[in-house]
Amino acid sequence: MATYMVERNLEGISMEDLGGAQKAAIGMAEQLTAGGMSIRYIRPTFAPDDGRCMCLFEAGSADDVKRLNDDAGLPYNKVVEALDLTP
Repeated sequence: MATYMVERNLEGISMEDLGGAQKAAIGMAEQLTAGGMSIRYIRPTFAPDDGRCMCLFEAGSADDVKRLNDDAGLPYNKVVEALDLTP
């Protein structure tokens, strides 16, 4: 599996709605994994001043990550393969 970064524009989102979006992504990852797809939500990074949000996922493909976000109803600008350099 590889790491993928999802770029979102969430300008103006409330912290409550941001938490709801995170729960939706986690829940959809669990649902898809239970259905046989291997996908995991890792974490978000949010810049409230301009609304940029980057979310990391571990998955078999970018298409799997797009499907998760589409099925969860979460907006995104693009999905790209990334390197998670967390120490």
